[in-house]
Amino acid sequence: MNKEEEKKIETEKTEEEELQNEKPTEQETAADNEQPEELTVEQQLEKAHEEIADLNDRLLRKIAEFENYRKRTIKEKTELILNGGEKTVTSILPVLDDMERAMKNMQTAENVPAVLEGVELIYKKFISILEHQGVKPIDTTNADFNVDQHEAIAQLPAPSDEMKGKVIDCTLTGYTMNDKVIRHAQVVVGV
Repeated sequence: MNKEEEKKIETEKTEEEELQNEKPTEQETAADNEQPEELTVEQQLEKAHEEIADLNDRLLRKIAEFENYRKRTIKEKTELILNGGEKTVTSILPVLDDMERAMKNMQTAENVPAVLEGVELIYKKFISILEHQGVKPIDTTNADFNVDQHEAIAQLPAPSDEMKGKVIDCTLTGYTMNDKVIRHAQVVVGV
């Protein structure tokens, strides 16, 4: 409700209160008695028509306001879906830059341990960025098989009774993002 509508409603309330508080004078009472009853019905009908017109106007304004809100919300949601990954991609770009430099240096590098160390640094940087985004690897070391986190791609005889129903090997690391599995870990399960 806008300020004009609020002022209009307050003005109507105060006018009604003033009319109720005022006592009619003898002349007004006499004048009321002289007027035919049809006039008061006509006045009531006119007042009702004014109220209906006012309510229709307010209803149309509320409908238009809601329609604008709905359109704005749909637009914001669409923009969020289209640009939601912008933050993630922006944070990964430095890793891409490092990879490009490493590939260029590998062509002329003679010191293999130094190249390996550089690639490990890039890997750690990438893992750190993923952790800041809420991405974590699913730990499969000596873990019980859990269908919510693991995908069994093979079953092998367990080397011991303790390893039955446990993960023996992980062939593809799984990941969670904010405690939601985004990729199941592919594992070999002992039977």
